[in-house]
Amino acid sequence: MTNSTGRRVTANLSLTLDGRYNGPGGPGDFAAFAPYVTSEVARDHMNRIWESATTALLGRINAEGFMSYWPAVAEDGNADPRDRGYAKWLVDTEKVVLSTTLTEAPWERTRVVNAPAADVVTDLKATGEGDILVNSSASIIKPLLAADLLDRLYLMIFPEIAGGGQRLFDDGLSASTWMLTNQQSGELGEIAMVYDRVR
Repeated sequence: MTNSTGRRVTANLSLTLDGRYNGPGGPGDFAAFAPYVTSEVARDHMNRIWESATTALLGRINAEGFMSYWPAVAEDGNADPRDRGYAKWLVDTEKVVLSTTLTEAPWERTRVVNAPAADVVTDLKATGEGDILVNSSASIIKPLLAADLLDRLYLMIFPEIAGGGQRLFDDGLSASTWMLTNQQSGELGEIAMVYDRVR
């Protein structure tokens, strides 16, 4: 889908080898991810995801978790500079939170929208500049994949088989082709990859 502004829609998510973005314990089960999220490769990858983004698109649960954690990191002079850079970006950037339950935004520079993800992204692409980053919110990434509205995927693959949990790539998606444009592997076996949609 083309638009007049040329804004890209990007998304980042971490997955286990068996394609899960959480473990068998449910949405909050990240035990398989914990050893890797502060690795050098993961931190470099986190810097990569926001460097050209001007809008963060989040689901409510992620927004609540992120905004209770990252603002303190932005103010922490002892934090890793990459963590602090991402935290400052997240605090300062435009945030759009998709929610059916929130009625007003509890965070600065944030608006709450109760609408399908594809409609929200289409509206965002019509104005402004810079990438629109779907920030680790699988509930938004999935419908955008289904609607073929994603232009770039930032994926971290961790060398763990979770054995249960939710998968990113559901059966029934239309076929699509992606080009690997960046790749970095770490000492723990984690791999950061950037895939661009070939249209």
